[in-house]
Amino acid sequence: MKAGFLTIVYLFVFIHLSYSQKTTFLKTKNGTLEINPISHGSLVLTYQNTTIYVDPYGGAKLYKGIKAPDIVLITDIHGDHLDIKTLDSIDTSNAIFIAPQAVANQISEKYKSKITVLNNGQGVHRFDIFIKALPMYNLPENPPSPKHPKGRGNGYLLTIDAAQIYISGDTEDIPEMRTLQNIDVAFICMNLPYTMTINQAASAVLEFQPKIVYPYHYRGKEGFSDVEAFKNLVNTQNKNIEVRLVDWYPKN
Repeated sequence: MKAGFLTIVYLFVFIHLSYSQKTTFLKTKNGTLEINPISHGSLVLTYQNTTIYVDPYGGAKLYKGIKAPDIVLITDIHGDHLDIKTLDSIDTSNAIFIAPQAVANQISEKYKSKITVLNNGQGVHRFDIFIKALPMYNLPENPPSPKHPKGRGNGYLLTIDAAQIYISGDTEDIPEMRTLQNIDVAFICMNLPYTMTINQAASAVLEFQPKIVYPYHYRGKEGFSDVEAFKNLVNTQNKNIEVRLVDWYPKN
């Protein structure tokens, strides 16, 4: 009986430790980038005194204790990315917004003056960070998908103190992802029927070989994608890619 109890305890500890602590760090050329996964497709990046909120979602309580944003990045028009209720509940008084035109068209009037619109392929420097908008879309490219047509939403490539951070947005394993180079950290979506399978995601990651990858945005119509299986698919073929598993779905 005691052995069985200990087995259960060890199993619980193993499962618990297989997921990283929520806040993690990346050493950059001149400092440290703090990475704070929030929920689903939302994350917060902090470098020195600049804080970036990506797709704020899920309510103000998830951002409690985190510095108010200097930059808000929004990827697309869907409610898990353009969440007006959450935007209204957090302090964005000193923030600039970067978003695609489709988001600028739909966002509340009070935010419109804050927005810099970026189309796919365009970039801008803000707070010593270079922010480039990349395509995100469902395959095939033509005919355009009603879910995520090419050109409507943005993935983002951030250059922060020479570190390159890729945020996929809602996309499949598109050529623009597969041909990325020198990516330090990648956030890769995987949820059906909206984005892609874990096999597609793993195949793309193995092709562009980021140093670190976070599976995120993995809740789909039928539940959660198997991120442990994604990690296994990647590390079976390339053990040098660090797959960081985080619980993106807080219970409270």
